[in-house]
Amino acid sequence: MRTVLFLVQKEFLQIFRNRTMLPLLIFMPVVQTLLLSFAANYEIKNLSLGVIDHDLSPASRRLVNKFSSSGYFQVKYTGFSRAEADKELAADRVDLIIEIQSDFERALVREGHANIAINANAINASKAGIAMGYANGIVQDFRRELPGLGLAPSGTNPGGIQVSYSNWYNPELNYKYFMVPGILGEIVSLIICFLTALNIVREREMGTIDQLNVTPLRKWQFILGKLLPFWMLSQVMLALGLTVGYLVFHIPMEGSLLMVFGFSLLFAPCMLGLGFLISNFADTQQQAMLTAWFFLVVFILMCGLFTPVESMPLWAQRANWLNPVQYFVSFMRMVLMKGATFADVRGHFASVLAYGIVVNGLAVWTYRKRS
Repeated sequence: MRTVLFLVQKEFLQIFRNRTMLPLLIFMPVVQTLLLSFAANYEIKNLSLGVIDHDLSPASRRLVNKFSSSGYFQVKYTGFSRAEADKELAADRVDLIIEIQSDFERALVREGHANIAINANAINASKAGIAMGYANGIVQDFRRELPGLGLAPSGTNPGGIQVSYSNWYNPELNYKYFMVPGILGEIVSLIICFLTALNIVREREMGTIDQLNVTPLRKWQFILGKLLPFWMLSQVMLALGLTVGYLVFHIPMEGSLLMVFGFSLLFAPCMLGLGFLISNFADTQQQAMLTAWFFLVVFILMCGLFTPVESMPLWAQRANWLNPVQYFVSFMRMVLMKGATFADVRGHFASVLAYGIVVNGLAVWTYRKRS
């Protein structure tokens, strides 16, 4: 172990002397957590609304006002021509068109219900679905107000079945509570895998690795000495990210932070081993970077950070078993938001432990002393 400690000391000296790497390790987790948490926003606001109001009654104007005052919609077009409204939609000047029939208020008073048409620009299906959800909520809220406004016949219950809602673990539906824990896992994975792969290939390009090749170092000693510094630094990056998440975004920390760092200690070798494995087959930093980027893009897109894993095709869900990042993202959300115990996440521990053993075993097996 004394040999390994000398290698670790050498790596730390190189890191602290590198004017680029050290700021990268310190400031990147903070900056990425701040930027991505604000940018990766599931809330869609300031949707452009087109209104075709054929009724121009107090009831129709009240409905339009509910849309404009909701904070989600801004009225960008008003008129009476469906063709003109369709042109606005086709030109992407409006995202949603609401068309109110000419006898809207009279139908409400006489029959207790009336028809409106809502059309959305569904090129961006996710945006259109969220906009439709907002619109449906506003219309349902308007329907519940009808008896108090005298716009429904006596004995009519326009609200139908009354539903009470309760959102567990995230009562205010704050998307940052959901995104920040996942983003922390993505950042730690991205940085340590990249730096490990590039660090080793860089020494090969510069020729400094030749000095190590002629020593009686064993393969496992060399790999352990290379990985331990980044393994320790990964915990520093996680601590920085958690601090920013708590102080800036006030993310809940219902579970054990000790268990969070314990899991991170097991997870980091998965990405470190992958980075080392990539470096074994790369001759240049460009090759290492492109290969690492290929794997990391796949891991991040399939980890459940942006799209629920359960909504993916069955083959993708099974392929995701080989994705270590999805275990970290799921673990962070379960522990920080739900307060999950070890019994709830022991499968995650077993998965990353097995993954780390296999990947690092392959890294040791495929490493060859070469210039």
